[in-house]
Amino acid sequence: MNRQPASAPAPYRPVSIAHPAVAVSERQGILHIRNLEPLAERPARLLDRLRHWAAECPQRTFIAARNEQGGWREISYAQMLTDVRAIAQSLLAHGLSAERPLALLSGNDIEHLQMALGAMYAGIPYCPVSPAYSLLSQDHAKLRHVCDVLQPGLVFVSDVTPFQKAIDAVLPADIAVISVRGMASGRPAIDFASLLAQPGGAEAEAAFAATGPDSIAKFLFTSGSTKLPKAVVTTQRMLCANQQMLLQTFPVFGEEPPVLVDWLPWNHTFGGSHNLGIVLYNGGTFYLDNGKPTAQGFAETLRNLKEISPTAYLTVPKGWEELVSALEQDSELRERFFARIKLFFFAAAGLSQSIWDRLDRIAEQHCGERIRMMAGLGMTEASPSCTFTTGPLSQAGYVGLPAPGCEVRLVPVDGKLEGRFRGPHIMPGYWRSPQQTAEAFDEQGYYCSGDALKLADPAQPELGLMFDGRIAEDFKLSSGVFVSVGPLRNRAVLEGSPYVQDIVVCAPDRECLGALVFPRLYECRQLAGLGREASDEQVLASPEVRHWFAAWLHRLNKDASGNASRLEWIALLAEPPSIDRGEITDKGSINQRAVLQWRASLVDALYRGDHDALLRADAKAAGAPA
Repeated sequence: MNRQPASAPAPYRPVSIAHPAVAVSERQGILHIRNLEPLAERPARLLDRLRHWAAECPQRTFIAARNEQGGWREISYAQMLTDVRAIAQSLLAHGLSAERPLALLSGNDIEHLQMALGAMYAGIPYCPVSPAYSLLSQDHAKLRHVCDVLQPGLVFVSDVTPFQKAIDAVLPADIAVISVRGMASGRPAIDFASLLAQPGGAEAEAAFAATGPDSIAKFLFTSGSTKLPKAVVTTQRMLCANQQMLLQTFPVFGEEPPVLVDWLPWNHTFGGSHNLGIVLYNGGTFYLDNGKPTAQGFAETLRNLKEISPTAYLTVPKGWEELVSALEQDSELRERFFARIKLFFFAAAGLSQSIWDRLDRIAEQHCGERIRMMAGLGMTEASPSCTFTTGPLSQAGYVGLPAPGCEVRLVPVDGKLEGRFRGPHIMPGYWRSPQQTAEAFDEQGYYCSGDALKLADPAQPELGLMFDGRIAEDFKLSSGVFVSVGPLRNRAVLEGSPYVQDIVVCAPDRECLGALVFPRLYECRQLAGLGREASDEQVLASPEVRHWFAAWLHRLNKDASGNASRLEWIALLAEPPSIDRGEITDKGSINQRAVLQWRASLVDALYRGDHDALLRADAKAAGAPA
C-alpha cells in the first residue's frame, strides 16, 4: 500500500475536468455570471444517442439488474433499441399524448426503463411517479394530485399487488394498467410481454422522426417542499443540453464509457435525468442498485460494489456516510471500489467535512492518491444542472461556477441574492399551471429558483458561488431581527454528523430560536449502547445521547453573534417526519413549514419549557466534550 506522509496530502488521481473562465458584470446591484465556453452542438433528441450506440457498439451492456438467481441480467444497446421500438409501436395504439400521458408508478427496474424509452421514442410524454405516493401514503393525496394534473391515459407497474390499493383509490376504472407481474383487477389489464410481441414498424419510426428539441420527453414532479408538487415540463432540448453541459464540464465521461452503480430513484431528476443520462449520452453501462443508503438497506449496495468497479460514484451524503464506514473496514471492498474510479459526486444536501476527510484518507492509504469530489447546484426545473464545483475552492456550501450555456443572475431579494437561471436546459414551464409558470420567471426570462447564493469572495467573483439557503425558509423574530435559516441549518447538520439527520429551526415571530431535531436513530442507539428492545424514546432520553447533543448545541452556539444565530433550546424527536403530512419530500428533504404547521402544539409546549424532549442551551452538560 502506497502511503503518503500525513503532512503532505496525496495528489488527486488524474481526471479530465474543465476549469472554466467566466464573465461577471454588475448593474444596479444585480450580478450576471456566465461561462465563456459556448455550449457545443448536441443531438435533437436524447434517443439519438441510443440509436448511435446501438450501431457503434451493439453488444455493449447498456443496463444490468440482478435477476432472481442473484446474477446480472444484462440488456445491450442493440437489444434495448429493439425493445424500445416494439414498445413504441404498441403504445401508439392507445391514443396517448401530452394530454393523456403514460404514468409509471413503480420504481427503478429494466422494464420501467424500457417503458420510459419506448414512450419517448413514440413521442409520448411519460411521468415517473414517486412510488412512495402509492406505497407509503395512506390517503394517496399526492398521487391523486399527480393524476389530476396529468390525466394519464395508461399506467405501468412492475408488480400489481402492492399498487392495487392506490390504483383503485385514484384511477378511473377505464384506465388500463400494464404490468410485468400480476394483472390488475376491475379494469383493462395489459401484460408487459405483449408489448414486445411484435417488432417496431414504420409507425414507430415515423413517430420518432416527428419528435424534436421542443417535444416533451417527460413530466417530473417537484418534491413539493413548500406546496403540492408541480409538473415540470421536461423537453428533449433540456435533457440533451444538460448532458452536453456535463460532458463539457467533465470530459472524462467521453474518454471512457462511464460505468455507474446507482440506486437513485428515476422519479427524481438526479437519478433519472442526470445519472441515467450520463450513461446513455456517453455509451456507458448502468448497474441498477436495489440497495438504499440506510443501515438496513446498504448491504445490497455493498454486495454490488464488491462485484462492479464504477468509473464514477454519485450519491447523496447519507450514501457517502454509509460507504465511508464500510470502506474503512473492508479491504476487499476498497480493492474493487478504487480499481477504476475517477470521480466522486454528491448532491441533494451538504456533505459533512468529516466524511470528506475520511474518504480522502482511505483513498490516500489505499492507492496513494485522492479522488476528486464534485458537487453543484441543480433543480428539477433545470434538468437539473446549473453550476458545478470546478472552481478552485473545496469547502462546504460551495456550488461553483455556471456550466457552459447557463447564465446566472443574482438579484437582491429580502436581504439576500436569489439565484436565477437562463439557458436551453431550463423548463418552458409547469404543466397545466400558467399562473405558477408566470410566477417562476422574471421579466428577462430567468427562472427564479428561490435559492439564495452569494459570491465566495466578492473581491474575486471568478472563484464562484456559495449556497446561502432557501429564501422562503427565512423569517423574523418578534424583535424584527431577520433569521437566515439555510446557513444555520446546514452548519447544524454538518456539525451533527453522524447523529443528526436534519433540523427545523423554530420559529417565526418568537423571541428566540429553538430547533426540532430529527436524529439518526440507528446511530443514537449505538451511542446509547441500548439494544432493539429499547424504544426510540428511551434511546433519545439516555444520558449518553443527551450528553452528546448538549455538547453539540454548545458548539453551535459558541460563535453565535446574537439571537438570530443562537439556539436557546433543541428537542430530540422520536417521531420521524411524515410524507402524508408533507413534512418530508420524496427526495428525503425536510419541509420546514409543514413540520412547524403540523407540530405547532409541540412547538408551543417547548417554548413554554413544558416538554420532556427539551434540552436547553444552558444545560450543565453543555460544556461536556463531544
